[in-house]
Amino acid sequence: MQTFRNGEIIMNKIKLLPVMAYRGVKQNKQLYRPYLMTCFFSVFSYYLFSSLLHNDLMERLPKAAYAWMMLSIGKGLLSIILLLFLLYSGSFLQKRRKRELGLYSLLGLERKHIGIMLFWENAGMYLVSVFAGIVLGFVLNKLMFLLLLRMSRLDVEVAFYFSIEAVMETLRYFALVFVCIYIKSLWGFYRLKPTELMSESKKGEKEVKHIWLWAVIGMFTLVCGYAISVTSKLDSMIFTDFFLAVFLVILGTYFLFTSGSVAFLSILKARKSIYYRPANQVTISGMLYRMKKNAAGLSNICIFSTMLLITLTCTVTLWMGMDQIAYYDYPYDLLADYSEHSDVIEKAKEKAEELSLKYGQSIQRLDYYNTMKLTCGRMQGSNAFISAADVPFADQYGVTLLTLDDYNRLEGQELSLEEGEVLLYSTGMPFEFESVNFMGAAAAVKEEPARIYPYPQAKNRIFNFTSQYVMVVKDEEALNRFSRAWGEVNGVTDFDDFLHRGVRHLGIILDGKEAERKDFIEEWSVWCQGQQEFLQIENGMEGRDKDCAMNGGLLFIGLVFGILFFMCLLLIMYFKQVSEGYEDQNSFEIMRKVGMSDGEIRRTIHRQILLVFFLPLAGAFLHTSAGLVMVNGLLAALRFFDTGLLIRCCVSVAAAVALLYAGSYLLTAKTYYRIVKR
Repeated sequence: MQTFRNGEIIMNKIKLLPVMAYRGVKQNKQLYRPYLMTCFFSVFSYYLFSSLLHNDLMERLPKAAYAWMMLSIGKGLLSIILLLFLLYSGSFLQKRRKRELGLYSLLGLERKHIGIMLFWENAGMYLVSVFAGIVLGFVLNKLMFLLLLRMSRLDVEVAFYFSIEAVMETLRYFALVFVCIYIKSLWGFYRLKPTELMSESKKGEKEVKHIWLWAVIGMFTLVCGYAISVTSKLDSMIFTDFFLAVFLVILGTYFLFTSGSVAFLSILKARKSIYYRPANQVTISGMLYRMKKNAAGLSNICIFSTMLLITLTCTVTLWMGMDQIAYYDYPYDLLADYSEHSDVIEKAKEKAEELSLKYGQSIQRLDYYNTMKLTCGRMQGSNAFISAADVPFADQYGVTLLTLDDYNRLEGQELSLEEGEVLLYSTGMPFEFESVNFMGAAAAVKEEPARIYPYPQAKNRIFNFTSQYVMVVKDEEALNRFSRAWGEVNGVTDFDDFLHRGVRHLGIILDGKEAERKDFIEEWSVWCQGQQEFLQIENGMEGRDKDCAMNGGLLFIGLVFGILFFMCLLLIMYFKQVSEGYEDQNSFEIMRKVGMSDGEIRRTIHRQILLVFFLPLAGAFLHTSAGLVMVNGLLAALRFFDTGLLIRCCVSVAAAVALLYAGSYLLTAKTYYRIVKR
């Protein structure tokens, strides 16, 4: 009979555990509500990426392959960020629940039963989150796909699409995430005794020991990260430098917030002339207490604010500069290449006039010119071009030889050159020498032209990685002299064959409706390829569309990640306000007992909270300012060179983020004041 009663009691306990889990969430709705909202958005974001990647249109459209590649990379990064952030958020919840769990243990509930209760709690959160997130994604799927196509400039009719593969993938991923959260919560519960659980919720973050050592290390790593960012160059190491700089800045931020801030406040406290003033004493003491207990969370706010600023700056800048990028790579609507002695020019003019009437297009440019393209090396600070084999890859440049007649025709000029004179044009850094030594052949540089179409010049002219030079020579004889000098240095033996490797380019730019423009280019392309001595053709309109498709994928990822980082930032701020509210309840009571009025207490706490919460924003602005040089280089790798536009976009984004941050602070501060007044 006794065994039966024990079994009945155990069964009743087990049946009661799901109810207790539900009540625990309901009673702590102030904590769980924003957490659930974040889970909804996380599921929605992951399902959205999966659904877009499984959409049949992404596989059928050739130009969408670039957007598909960007989405695949974005999904991989998203899965890592969501796992880490949801684990971090879950730790806040469990910290506030430890007192409650400790009380359950003291009242006789066994640990295994509490483990089962936590299982039901996490299972319920998982089911609610994935259901709401997938339903939201299901409803908004077509809208988000249209947004992606709009950003990628892909004109496609979109039907409603539902992917069971995306649903299953989302269910599996978030099952793994919530299992990790559950294991982490069990570990946090089982490693402590019930009495320790009762006091654990009141503890802040662990105070760092050896603060002066870590403060110095933090300053050193931060300065190193800034130095890498500011001195980085657009070369093959740009992406390695970027990740190294990010790592050092994050490390430095953590150390400075957890140790550097405490060390600085300790110095102020030791200065009697500063500390022993009524307002300063309370503020410095309160700040010191807060930074010791909550500095690690503030470093996370600073890091997420920086990520939000950088992501939105890159997204807005790419959106504003997309046409600039596309036309930098493809200045002509169509460019056809022939051997240099082809007689295609007159025929091409007649055919272009015929097609312009047929398709209602006006011809903005119809350019033809001969070039000899050579690869050379150049040592920095020297006027000499040498063999590319003698220098590293970063110091290798393309040099195009162009006759003066072709230059004058391209630019509508009537310049003249004396024997031994050249014009030297650079798309990157200016040459800035009065003479040039080209493989041993010397010439005087008459001037550096401001532009030569179709070789666009980077506006800021500080990036050499994509630079090329155009050397305008007097005539064919001078062109052959420089070509022969290059051939001798590079071991060319058959000079007659080598000197006939020049290329005749035929490029066209149209002005008219896009559909008819594409028809014109398609028909003219077929005609060009049918001519004698044809070499190759480049469809600039298709190339620009591919650039826009790839950059549109980046824009879409940037938009989603920007919203995600803001949600993470908002949630961390909310949890910090809640945590500090519970910690400050006793402080409010003590201040009242020593004679401070409610107004004085409110002003003191308000000043401390403002300093604490806006310090990360100041740090984020500083990080972004230092990182802007590297961002400029990374965008230059995408052929965006307008530094002025980047700075304007950054300032606008910073102002918008500051307003959002202030609004988020005011919103979460209401929760703080409600808690401390209880």
